Amino acid sequence: MSKDEVILLDFWGSPFAMRVKIALAEKGVEYESREEHDLLGKKSELLLKSNPIYKKVPVFIHNGKVVCESVIILNYIEETWPSPSLLPACPYGRSQARFWSDFIDKKVFEGGSKIWNSKGEAQVEAVKEFIGIVKVLEGALGDKDFFGGDSFGFIDVVAIPLTSWFYAYEQCGGFKLEDDCPKITAWMNRCMQKETVAKVIPDPTKVYELVCMLKKMFGID
Repeated sequence: MSKDEVILLDFWGSPFAMRVKIALAEKGVEYESREEHDLLGKKSELLLKSNPIYKKVPVFIHNGKVVCESVIILNYIEETWPSPSLLPACPYGRSQARFWSDFIDKKVFEGGSKIWNSKGEAQVEAVKEFIGIVKVLEGALGDKDFFGGDSFGFIDVVAIPLTSWFYAYEQCGGFKLEDDCPKITAWMNRCMQKETVAKVIPDPTKVYELVCMLKKMFGID
């Protein structure tokens, strides 16, 4: 176990903070979680000081050194605590893991957000777009148990926290992802069998309540 000072500025509903918690659990690194409320517009002085550019979680503080942005944090964790490795051993495998992590980062959360913050025809189109994005991921997964093969790895750590918002997307958009993407649904269930994942991922109904609150805040209802 790590004896270093490891602090995570966290928010329970942030899938990006969840990534960091899962990676640390996989590595067996002890850390202190400090709950923020930045999705609700409340930001601590430490958050503002530590991440003055984006002013959002997650913020990772290791022995006083600050690292921001979740995938950058994951790479920092991988290099600082290399065993057990989340990335493949070969350079090509690592490049593929980083490619798909980048795709997930750019497409999934933003695509899902379009569903809950739109109405009418725009929402119908957002649902179609989101299902298309997940289908691309399903193609990358193929018939493997996890994105990297037989074992849970880097891409899975990047992707699985985002699924905690899928129930909210389904409720807002009136669809069932399993109908179009059964392999991704099966992968989600496999990931949730892991203790490192299950203890981090919040109840989907709680996330849906958060989304409903955000909709009201932004006047979308």
